[in-house]
Amino acid sequence: MKKVSKILWGILLVALGVIFALNALDITNIDIFFDGWWTLFIIVPCVIGVITEHDKIGNAVGIVIGVVLLLCSRDILSFSLFWKLIVPVIIVGAGLKLLVSGIIGNKAGEMLGKMKEKGANPKVGCAVFSGCEMVCDGEVFDGAELVSVFGGVDCNLKNAIIEKDCAIRVTAVFGGVDIILPANVNVKVDSTCIFGGISNKIAPVKDAPTVYISGICIFGGADVT
Repeated sequence: MKKVSKILWGILLVALGVIFALNALDITNIDIFFDGWWTLFIIVPCVIGVITEHDKIGNAVGIVIGVVLLLCSRDILSFSLFWKLIVPVIIVGAGLKLLVSGIIGNKAGEMLGKMKEKGANPKVGCAVFSGCEMVCDGEVFDGAELVSVFGGVDCNLKNAIIEKDCAIRVTAVFGGVDIILPANVNVKVDSTCIFGGISNKIAPVKDAPTVYISGICIFGGADVT
C-alpha cells in the first residue's frame, strides 16, 4: 500500500506542476487558489488514506470535515453550522471505529487479555499532561500498555529481549507516543484513529517474532521505529 500511496502522491504533484507550467505559459488559466483551496490539504490526504490505508473510517471522517469546510468557504454552508456539527461527527466516527474494532477484535488486545488472565501484568507507561519514559534494557518483553493524554510517552525497547510474539496497546488523545523496537522484529498495526495515526517505520524481517500494536489515536499519534 505504501507504493500505491507514493504513486498517487506522485501523480498529484506532477499534475499540479503541469497546471502551474501551463498557467505560466498562458496556455490555461486554471485558478488553483480558489475560495477554500486550503481545505484540499485535509481532503486530498484523507482520500489517499481511504484508498491506501487500513483506517478507512478515520479518513472518511476527515473527508467529510474537509468537504464541509470547503462548502463553508464557498458560502454554501455557514461556519456556525460547521462548529455545531464538528464534535458530533468526530464522536460518531470514533464510535464507529470502536464498534468495528470491538466486533472484529484485534490481535494485540487478545494477547494482552490472555496475559492478564494468566496473572501476568504488561508494562505500563502513562502520561497525562506530562511526560513518561519507559525503558526495557536486557529484559524479556511480553507486552505493554501506553497511554498519552495531552502528554508524551517514550517507550524504549531497543535493548529488550523479544523472543516471541508480543503486544502493545496505545492510547493517544492530544498526545504522542514514541516506540523504539529492536531490529529483529516485525510489526503489525491495527489502529482506530481520528485526526491522528500510528506510523510504522519497521522493515519486515523474515522468521522474526511479531509485535502487534493496537491503538486509539484522537488528535494524537504514535511513531514506531
